[in-house]
Amino acid sequence: MDIFKYGQKEIEYLKRKDKKLGAAIDKIGMIERRIIPDPFTALVSNIVGQQISSKAAETVWNRLCNLLGNITPESIAEASLSDIQGCGMTLRKAGYIKGIADVAISGEVNFDILHTLSDDEIIKKLTSLNGVGVWTAEMVLFFSLCRPDVVSYEDLAIRRGMMKLYGLKELTKEKFYRYRKRYSPYGSVASLYLWALSVL
Repeated sequence: MDIFKYGQKEIEYLKRKDKKLGAAIDKIGMIERRIIPDPFTALVSNIVGQQISSKAAETVWNRLCNLLGNITPESIAEASLSDIQGCGMTLRKAGYIKGIADVAISGEVNFDILHTLSDDEIIKKLTSLNGVGVWTAEMVLFFSLCRPDVVSYEDLAIRRGMMKLYGLKELTKEKFYRYRKRYSPYGSVASLYLWALSVL
């Protein structure tokens, strides 16, 4: 199983920068989060998971994998829209997935070279696709390309984790970005702990 890799260097840095986060890291311990190394597959997985619970997303994803075998642009292109929708998603979502396969096949987006681009370039490229917002693009940065400094303002659980960590009743965008800057350049590791805190 591929997991997001981090170690003592990142942990020590975050503990030095933020005592409260440091205490949470000590309490929670090391976190293993699964990644999908292939960015095309990861993008499809993130679209499946949009606006539904992680349990529902897992069910739909497993059905899609059973239907297609391998999740590739070609396997998606060969499947009908109704077959993809039949895995348990809306017609609109199925259309987004078909559309992403089309741009991959046409070469409009070359997923094989995404890793050579900066975070901002990747977000710009992916959000130009139908059905892909900033959050979805950031999740590809995190859960596929393993970029070290992703803290998504669009992610409700991250904001909830931050509010819990600092005992806040509300979180302004300005305050969010102040914390985000504090975690940099290891924001992704901070995100792992903020996600964990959000469900504690």
